[in-house]
Amino acid sequence: MPSTLMRAKRLLVGRPLASERLEHEKLSKTTALAVLSSDAISSVAYATEQILFVLAVLPGIAATAYVFPVSVVIVALLVLVGLSYRQTIFAYPGGGGSFTVAKENLGVRAGLVAAAALLTDYVLTVSVSISSGVAAITSAYPQLATYKVTICICAILLLMLVNLRGVRESGALFSLPTYVFIAMMLALIGIGLYRLRMGHALAPVVGPPHIDPVSQHGAALSAPVAFAFFYLMLRGFAEGCAAMTGTEAISNGITAFRAPAPKNAAKTLGWMVGILAVFFLGVSWLAQQYAVMPTQSETVLSQLGRHIFGMGKVYFVFQYATFAILVLAANTAFADFPRLASILASEKFMPRQLAARGDRLAFSNGIVMLALVAILLVWIFHAQTTALIPLYAIGVFVCFTLSQAGIVRHWFATRAPGWKWKAALNGMGAIATGIVSIVQVVTKFTSGAWIVVVLIPLIILLLRAIHEHYRLFAEEVKFVGHSPIVPLQHTVVVPINAITKATAGALVYATTISADVHAIYIDLDSAATVQLRADWDKWDIGVDLVVIQSPYRSVLRPMVEYVENLRRDSPGELVTVVVPEIVPRRWWEHFLHNKTALYIRTAFLFKPNVVVTAVPFHLGHSARLRDRFDYDEQLDESLNEDVRMTREMMLMEPGGSPDDKAGA
Repeated sequence: MPSTLMRAKRLLVGRPLASERLEHEKLSKTTALAVLSSDAISSVAYATEQILFVLAVLPGIAATAYVFPVSVVIVALLVLVGLSYRQTIFAYPGGGGSFTVAKENLGVRAGLVAAAALLTDYVLTVSVSISSGVAAITSAYPQLATYKVTICICAILLLMLVNLRGVRESGALFSLPTYVFIAMMLALIGIGLYRLRMGHALAPVVGPPHIDPVSQHGAALSAPVAFAFFYLMLRGFAEGCAAMTGTEAISNGITAFRAPAPKNAAKTLGWMVGILAVFFLGVSWLAQQYAVMPTQSETVLSQLGRHIFGMGKVYFVFQYATFAILVLAANTAFADFPRLASILASEKFMPRQLAARGDRLAFSNGIVMLALVAILLVWIFHAQTTALIPLYAIGVFVCFTLSQAGIVRHWFATRAPGWKWKAALNGMGAIATGIVSIVQVVTKFTSGAWIVVVLIPLIILLLRAIHEHYRLFAEEVKFVGHSPIVPLQHTVVVPINAITKATAGALVYATTISADVHAIYIDLDSAATVQLRADWDKWDIGVDLVVIQSPYRSVLRPMVEYVENLRRDSPGELVTVVVPEIVPRRWWEHFLHNKTALYIRTAFLFKPNVVVTAVPFHLGHSARLRDRFDYDEQLDESLNEDVRMTREMMLMEPGGSPDDKAGA
């Protein structure tokens, strides 16, 4: 990498960290709460709102009358899932991600379903969190609404850069906004409840007309009233379950905690579930009491903040904190997606490059991959949270179900102390989340959930195809036995376009690896060819020049045909194509030279028994090399004549000869 780009990388990402620093990059409980729980905690910014969007078809203020009961059911499910995942943490202290648990206990197919669902959910976590965060800002500053997509993309790129700097640095950066949001939410709920008790604020907030959920979600209320009401409650429940996304992040990321990791992870999980339950119920209760409904231009949380805090500085601090936590909520995905991708890569279900740690001990390739896919999704859906939410949470509950079912199987297999009540707890969790998964698919199918239903099987097919490739690759390259290596006849081909120092260097290298060297020249200009023949004969280095006609002015095709003819004449022959390659001094000078060496390497990439070697010639180094060689000759006059000729050839000016150089 050119030094300029290297300096830019160091400025943005930081200096490389040694592998032994990995343990120092682990997270404390307070930092882990910010890194791994921001997704779950931030969901209070849109979970209540999504329930109200569905219930808005009810007449009058009936929609707000049911939002709190629906939220209570969701919180009960949250507590059950939290207790189940606490068992998972201690059962799999090395990281009990849904993929690992499902694969080990339910088989590879179930593991791949969990992996595909998680990968989908992590991408949606970034897209939904960023879009919702930007919506909080545009609620306070409506004039920014036209730039939502651009702001979202910038926020994703910023998160990518921060995460590329390493886990500990990103955790330290994200802790402050997370705890500011927690403090502001406590203030919102506390002051809101106090105002309600004092009877100060029971009038509904006046705002723009709310969105018609029939047009937004395609719900049709033509069925009997009882069925329609039941379906509406299920739909609101399914939408509100977005509050539970991110619950599995801590059990997936146990290895990110400081020792004792399982104990610290379990405590952090308890904190997260408690905070989320209080915030979700608090927002839903306030929305019900203040009769707040979502609008196209303002979120429910913004309306509550405006009504409780007023339009002063505290309101804007609250909106900034909401924006920050929602943007940082995407960091949960940036923490877990690369880790899951590395596990899949180590199991040969994803490209092995995703298993490698970068300079800062983070899984850099996975971080970049997640950012690019999330940006694409935000661009496709125009950063509309209401369009992205129906795709959300389905994958989460599929993972919940498979993970809990796998843990039940684990308890029956190990029969550890207390395994019966543990299996019962995880079994209830699996049944509950399985039912919710079905509800999610049925109620959201026409609103966009069908995309996830189709996408997850496609991802599974891709993962299996990658695994099959690596299996076949291992079979192809496997070397059985210790049979002797039989040397092949070796011919070297050196393509040239003129007699230059770069050409001389390539020919010197070619003669050191084989006695059978062919210098080939593609005839594109008859006058230039005549001059080159004369210069070549005058040079007289003992290597024949082969001129190949090219009536259609192609360079690569005649060269490939020449090499193919050599291999056809001698089927067991190894051909090495030695390409002179100019390396400029400055990065921008690369654009001033063609990339013939690259094209030649590409042309022979899929040709068996053909090796392409580039011999670089660095511009600006000839003078230093000449001084060094002259010094060597003065130091040792008894150098071998062949070595002296080789050095002179590398420094030869076009058109000159060794005798001319000596005479000069």
